[in-house]
Amino acid sequence: MDNAVYTALTRQSGLMTEMQAVANNIANASTTGYRREGVVFAEFVAALAPDDPSLSMATAQVRNTRLEQAPVTFTGGSFDLAIEGDGFFMVEGAEGPLLTRAGNFTPSPEGDMVTPDGYRLLDAGGAPVFVPADAGAISIAADGTMSADDQPLTQIGLWAPVDPTDLQHRDGVRFAAPAGAEPVIDGGRIMQGYLESSNVDPIGEIARMIEIQRAYDQGQAFLESEDQRVRDVIQALGR
Repeated sequence: MDNAVYTALTRQSGLMTEMQAVANNIANASTTGYRREGVVFAEFVAALAPDDPSLSMATAQVRNTRLEQAPVTFTGGSFDLAIEGDGFFMVEGAEGPLLTRAGNFTPSPEGDMVTPDGYRLLDAGGAPVFVPADAGAISIAADGTMSADDQPLTQIGLWAPVDPTDLQHRDGVRFAAPAGAEPVIDGGRIMQGYLESSNVDPIGEIARMIEIQRAYDQGQAFLESEDQRVRDVIQALGR
């Protein structure tokens, strides 16, 4: 296969990966706590014969998570929490702690504060947050201190990945931090009765989708013309 075709195919593959990321962003434009994702394109250069120029191919296998603050919406729910500034909530995952900005929690029948799909919220010490069945009015301060009838119960933790570039998207709105997470000392506060929305700009994502589609169509047209050129050469040589 011609080197130009190899190069075009790697570009097409990268564009398809980026299109999938953009489509996922648009699908989650209304998902509480969702973080916009993109892909990072890199260049892979391979050496050829001594007298031939090198071959450059594109790769797009690294996901880039954007952590910009998203708008917050008032809900009035006692267990709806939003983060203003830096930090993540930490929840208990099957294979270890996970980080999330989605703060739509609710007490489980056992009294644990959980996400809609059952992940338990962890406090500043890494233990599950428990709400007694006989607890009165629940209030949560900006530093995460949870109180029932003005009596402190626990402190909800705010966490940050040690290496923000190493966040790995797991499912939905949750991330793993392979390098570990550390408490957020300054720069973030918890807002009770609010939820943070997605930080996706739908109009910007649709515009990007159009750009990717046009670039992909151009690459496809090139591949088709190259295919026809090769067919023509084979037919000419076969006569």
